[in-house]
Amino acid sequence: MPSRTDVLVPRRLAAALRELGVDTVFGLMGDGNLHHLIDFDDLGGTVVTAVTEGAAVSMADGYARVGSRLGVASVTHGPGATNMLTALVEAVRARTPLIVLTGDTVSRPDHLQALDLRALATVAGAGYHRVLRAEDVAGDLDAVVRRVLRSGTPVLFDVPVDLHGTEAAEAPILRPVDLGAGPAPGADDLDRALGVLASARRPVILAGRGAAGSRDEILRLAAVLGAPVGTTLLGKGLFAGEPLDLGVIGTLSSEVTARTVGDADCVLVLGAGLNRYTTVDGSLFAGAAVVHVDHDALRLSGAAAVGVVADVGAAVLAMTELLVEVEHPGSSGHPADLAERLAAHDPYDEFTDRSGVDTLDGRTVMLALDAVLPRERVVVTDTGRFVYAPWRYLGVAAPTDFVHTCNFASIGLGLGTAIGAAVASGRLTVAVVGDGGGLMNLLELSTAVRLGLPLVVVVCNDGAYGMEYRHLVHAGLDPSPARCAWPDFVEIGRALGADAITVRTREELDRAGELFAEVRRPLLLDVRCDPSVDVGEAS
Repeated sequence: MPSRTDVLVPRRLAAALRELGVDTVFGLMGDGNLHHLIDFDDLGGTVVTAVTEGAAVSMADGYARVGSRLGVASVTHGPGATNMLTALVEAVRARTPLIVLTGDTVSRPDHLQALDLRALATVAGAGYHRVLRAEDVAGDLDAVVRRVLRSGTPVLFDVPVDLHGTEAAEAPILRPVDLGAGPAPGADDLDRALGVLASARRPVILAGRGAAGSRDEILRLAAVLGAPVGTTLLGKGLFAGEPLDLGVIGTLSSEVTARTVGDADCVLVLGAGLNRYTTVDGSLFAGAAVVHVDHDALRLSGAAAVGVVADVGAAVLAMTELLVEVEHPGSSGHPADLAERLAAHDPYDEFTDRSGVDTLDGRTVMLALDAVLPRERVVVTDTGRFVYAPWRYLGVAAPTDFVHTCNFASIGLGLGTAIGAAVASGRLTVAVVGDGGGLMNLLELSTAVRLGLPLVVVVCNDGAYGMEYRHLVHAGLDPSPARCAWPDFVEIGRALGADAITVRTREELDRAGELFAEVRRPLLLDVRCDPSVDVGEAS
């Protein structure tokens, strides 16, 4: 047997991760990955162990999104790989820079855990890379890391168990990846874009997560254009506090925002996708010329009047300089009192509070939490009918402080993602989950307890699968089959080592708010709601 001082393949893999700047791996140990996890820890890295493989990948996903860095998860082969499939699909559709390390089974036809890992990755939409020779492990990892960071497509990185006992060849020390800025805007594209912008009377700027690092530059351009600014859901918080901040644009818009965007004659889209929710199935921008800027040509909208492939910051800076140079007068078509209208908007006016004697309206809950939670917080939501309330009413200070797990519309991924986000940020992280999705992975609360994370888990507990309840009601059918009798979330939370309380009234919610100033260990709020109150519909 080789000694632990020999540079075997798993240790070279672990060393390559450290050389590339990876300091944290989320995983669950098995015979396909145990050696490189042990070696990674031995080399000074942090291994965050999860209860399930799916949660490990969700943690790496949340860590990457909030930390704006590479996420790394490690699972074993066979069932370890199949257990993480849903979380991997979510990461693929979120375009998270993520690598999942695994190791294919030994070459034996009767191995019980044998599985086609390439096919599994293909089903998920992820890339796949198999290390074929021991001497290639470090170089292969280096190439895959750079590929993932450039493309935003997760990769399943397979180091077969057959190679684990092989000594790896000496290899040069790898350098951490620095991709630098994206491309500069082309002169012709820039000229066409400015032609549209300069002629607009009621321009609006829409920024997404891809514009998160260019806030000041965008605000300067907005001032030159005379344009209000808004964001996609993933750009949430980018312009918080600005007098002409429209907030989230699309199906989640306030009435003032929807009217302003609907009247726009030009929309400058920066680092954002134009999905059906942002455009309200295309109707919101129907009367506007769209100028779309993104560093990735594949993300540009085919409906745009002008598409500009460029780094958002570079494009915005160039546009501003040229407009200032020609002394662009700015637009005059927006209402003179728009800032006053936005300031006067009260979100409580958007709905009728339908809290009961012993239940709370989820919208009221989120507005109350928004007022008492520390502003520098991270918010992560699972998915389900409840999400319309936190998406509308629970704010963040910056886009990278917000994550949702609705890219694959699978419930149950939120808590794991929130744990990874909390590890990345080190700040108070609020996980908003439904009762059905929350219960699916509630055992991962023990991981948060073990790590001592500042985590608040808000369970919107209406005793039902909310979307299915809605579908049955809309179909004129009895919704009772969607009702569920759950075990007590508070008892489970406390058994797992967390603090936990039940919240049924506004008074209880206010008392719970007193705990947020110093969350020393995970806190679970079991917020009781009425399933007949649909927070996604106007009331």
